[in-house]
Amino acid sequence: MKNKILVGSLTVALCLSIVGLFLFQPTRVKAEAGSGTEVRVDNFTFAPHTLTVPVNSTVTWGNKDDIPHVIASNDGVFKSKALDTDQKYSYTFTKAGSYAYYCSIHPKMVGKIVVQ
Repeated sequence: MKNKILVGSLTVALCLSIVGLFLFQPTRVKAEAGSGTEVRVDNFTFAPHTLTVPVNSTVTWGNKDDIPHVIASNDGVFKSKALDTDQKYSYTFTKAGSYAYYCSIHPKMVGKIVVQ
């Protein structure tokens, strides 16, 4: 009986650790040179949270939420119109750097594009 409780406890701890790893580690995706890459806007989040792309890559944000979102860089480099459900916005990154962005309607929604 004692072993069953120990195995059950370890199983639960392992599952929680795996879930925590995915919830609290930002997703990082690398794009291939010249390819288009999409950021999914869904459930008030940007996925992936951090996206790494080469210079001259076009990133497309696609809104899957039932409400509008506006994609805006913190430094004013790019800004979309209000995107309704299933609408998209694209921007081509021609200079290396780190571009933090947010939804100007829902400022707690944040993400980052890293251009190398």
